Amino acid sequence: MTTTSVYQSRVTTPQEAVKVIKSGYRVFLTGNVSVPTKLLAALVEYAPNLKDVEICQALTVGSADYVGPEMEGHLRINTMFISANIRKAVQEGRADFTPVLLSEFPLLFKNGVLPVDVAMIHVSPPDEHGFCSLGVEVGLTKSAAESAKVIIAEVNEQMPRTLGDSFIHISKLTHIVPVNYPIPEHIMASEGNSDIVEKIAGHVATLIPDGATMQLGIGSIPDAVLNYLYDKKDLGIHTELFSDGVIDLFNAGVLTSARKSLHPGKIVAGFILGTKRLYEWVHDNPLIEMHPTEYVNDPFVIAQNDRMVCVNSAIEVDLTGQICADSIGPKLFSGVGGQLDFIYGASRSKGGVPIIALPSVATLRDGTKLSKIVTMLKPGAGVVTTRNHIRYVVTEHGVAELYGKTIRQRVLALINVADPQFRDDLKKQAKELHYI
Repeated sequence: MTTTSVYQSRVTTPQEAVKVIKSGYRVFLTGNVSVPTKLLAALVEYAPNLKDVEICQALTVGSADYVGPEMEGHLRINTMFISANIRKAVQEGRADFTPVLLSEFPLLFKNGVLPVDVAMIHVSPPDEHGFCSLGVEVGLTKSAAESAKVIIAEVNEQMPRTLGDSFIHISKLTHIVPVNYPIPEHIMASEGNSDIVEKIAGHVATLIPDGATMQLGIGSIPDAVLNYLYDKKDLGIHTELFSDGVIDLFNAGVLTSARKSLHPGKIVAGFILGTKRLYEWVHDNPLIEMHPTEYVNDPFVIAQNDRMVCVNSAIEVDLTGQICADSIGPKLFSGVGGQLDFIYGASRSKGGVPIIALPSVATLRDGTKLSKIVTMLKPGAGVVTTRNHIRYVVTEHGVAELYGKTIRQRVLALINVADPQFRDDLKKQAKELHYI
């Protein structure tokens, strides 16, 4: 059969495609801005016919109808990262959370720890050879999809064709659902950032050397850092995700990737979050190489990039350097993501700079202000990055360098970057604990 005939023989509607899902099945759902919305809507509509279907995912962007209370007994989410749209369901016990390093997320499926019956994915139209690109979400999807018994794919005319290890052949797609809608946009808060975010970004930029390879996590701080790098030379990118800010750095001649020791001349990533401008820029762009997350986030791959800089955030940092980034006390909030992968990878890199960057203060809904530099983490809080892995902590008040420092030295350095209104109390508590 020709490529065209294979494709046409597998075309169906979302409503017909989801009928392949049976009670008790495990379904993998591609995520980020690549959620196959037509298929997901059809599955929600069909859900009353099903019992105990498990949907495995990481971060998803968009509607969460599939996790509503009415889905109980029909669909149950098992997420490896708690995104905002399903956080309430997890905290109320209506959805499950499986802690796992992002570098190992695809391996749960690939190695049969969580065997997949059906994968629901979102791809570009096939090229002349029959290969579809996984587009904006390759990292978490490729290995998981390839391990599934059945693959249902939305083939979207507007999905960019990204290059690298990003392709799946139409012969692997059991059911094909042609669609044509814009990829959702996810805007990082770079314009109109607060003074605090700008100060933090400025401090982080002082730690980034010429020729650095960078990883930037999700959020306003990592994205704001890009605006402070225009005086740098020959920067590169090796990251789980990137957004629009890299375009301007590239156009300015700052982001050349020329001094990368691994994949020189290339931006390496697992997935993309951004605007239509970014999606158009990455389309068929040979500068971009997308790879599965078990490769991109492997600390021993990351470490092969000389001068590897990673920038991640946290909910709390205690005075010994323990980092909580996944929970507020015992209340599950997000997940480890790629933080530890990149902290450790950058630590092992020649000239590497692993950074945790966060505002010094959290403001509650009632206006109460709390220090994010704390004597001890809240009871039940998860330690995402241990005190043994941490090197730099940055707030709007400066940089605390912790590597090779005693507990006493760490305590003093972290108090120095805490908000001034909390420093006296932190010193008092540190003395009571005989830290200083």
